[in-house]
Amino acid sequence: MRGSAKKRWFLACAGLTSLIWFLVRVVPKPSRAAYPCQRAAAPLAAGFVTWMVGIIVPTALYRAARALRRAGWWRLGGTLAAVAMLAAIAWLAHQSGPALRAWEGTAAPYKLLDGPLAPAGVARGIAPGRVVWARDPRAVSWESKGFWWEDAYNNQAAIDGMLTRSIRALTNRTNDAQAWDALFRYFNRTHGRGEAGYRAGERIAIKANLNNTTDHGVNNRLNTSPDLLLALVRQLTGAAGVKPGALTIFDASRFIPAYLYDKIHREFPEVLLVDHIGGDGRVKAEFKPNAIPFSVAGNNASGVATAATEATYLIDAALLKGHVSTGVTLCAKNLFGATSIDPDWHKNAHDGFGPRRDGQPGYSAFTDFLGHKDLGEKTMLFLIDALYANDLVDDPPHRKWKMVPFNNAWPASLFASQDGVAVDSVGLDFLRSEWPDLADLSYADDYMLEAALADRAPSKTVYDPARDGTRCRSLGVHEHWNNAVEKKYSRNLGKGAGIELYAIE
Repeated sequence: MRGSAKKRWFLACAGLTSLIWFLVRVVPKPSRAAYPCQRAAAPLAAGFVTWMVGIIVPTALYRAARALRRAGWWRLGGTLAAVAMLAAIAWLAHQSGPALRAWEGTAAPYKLLDGPLAPAGVARGIAPGRVVWARDPRAVSWESKGFWWEDAYNNQAAIDGMLTRSIRALTNRTNDAQAWDALFRYFNRTHGRGEAGYRAGERIAIKANLNNTTDHGVNNRLNTSPDLLLALVRQLTGAAGVKPGALTIFDASRFIPAYLYDKIHREFPEVLLVDHIGGDGRVKAEFKPNAIPFSVAGNNASGVATAATEATYLIDAALLKGHVSTGVTLCAKNLFGATSIDPDWHKNAHDGFGPRRDGQPGYSAFTDFLGHKDLGEKTMLFLIDALYANDLVDDPPHRKWKMVPFNNAWPASLFASQDGVAVDSVGLDFLRSEWPDLADLSYADDYMLEAALADRAPSKTVYDPARDGTRCRSLGVHEHWNNAVEKKYSRNLGKGAGIELYAIE
């Protein structure tokens, strides 16, 4: 069989499989049509349907021609038979082409706005632009049985150690108390609060990513690790000297699941846990109205949770995940959940979220989140939970990582930085290198470049998210690494004022 014929038969089999997969997954839950696997299957399934039509129609014409000939209409029957034959040739020769091109195009390369080692913006942090990458393969061990968040599959001691090493490396300190004091003093000094450490009574709010919760019960979809949040509370109430009652863990747009509430409340009953509905020991979120009117008028929710507005400091505990429309969901997008959005995402506006498809610079709401005085500009520590990570928005962890050094294992990693742009840039580099087939990945670095250059944005947007006449300064440094094997940025190479990826195991 010739290569082209083999390809068509392979296409037919793959198309039928894609159609069945699409129908089985999407018909019961239409929102799954936005998943990357379904977005990849849809063109091939559609091509298969088109290909089948191209077979069915000529076949029907040919049968009609035979019936005409049997009835004595030889000339008309012959003409129709010729039409059927020509139609079959045309369909097989040409109409399978779009489906074949769709198949071949599923691995089409994504696009970025800039190349490697081209830093933009002004780096932040005690060690400017530093993103600490802590990895401990002992931290997680889930093998798709039970729930990923169960104690049996998460090594609390290992996760505690990852956080300890991260804050020490981030601040160049040798013990936890010194590290937290350095973080507080750096934040206060750079925010016009003088050379001061943490003062008793100041509130600290931790914004978790609990996007995949639907109530106070439990499910197996990926959210911020309860073990990481417990490690953070232990650090703050221990080495940092913060009273438990001054801490809030919140996701104002979602729900505090039982496995998180029980883990924190059992050890620290005074810590406030705030979610959208309250009850069952949780506090119901309240919002300061019109607190973020955005730099460009739109329909996005403009209230900001009082858990954030009334806090002195914020810690952004995000997830490493892909996401439709925006390509990725990291620290900047996690702050969206601090606004007065509806738990049903269908009811929310998403103005300024996804990048422009032509690669031209555009206004980014994520830059407004990073630049708002009660959100990104109040964040003293940016964390990305990559213990499991995910390619999809709302499924359980299901794909181990192939790239070096993971080698078909869970990433078992934590990223930490004082620079919200730098940490998201690193997160994007990891995701795009491991899963270049993520949905809508092209130009996902748009908001990072806008944020890095917020004082002179490529889109010409004047970023002033509170509309109080205060234009944003540069919100951090953006850069892509040299390659996925070495994972080096300009500061690692001693060649620029960009990012430094500081790896520890």
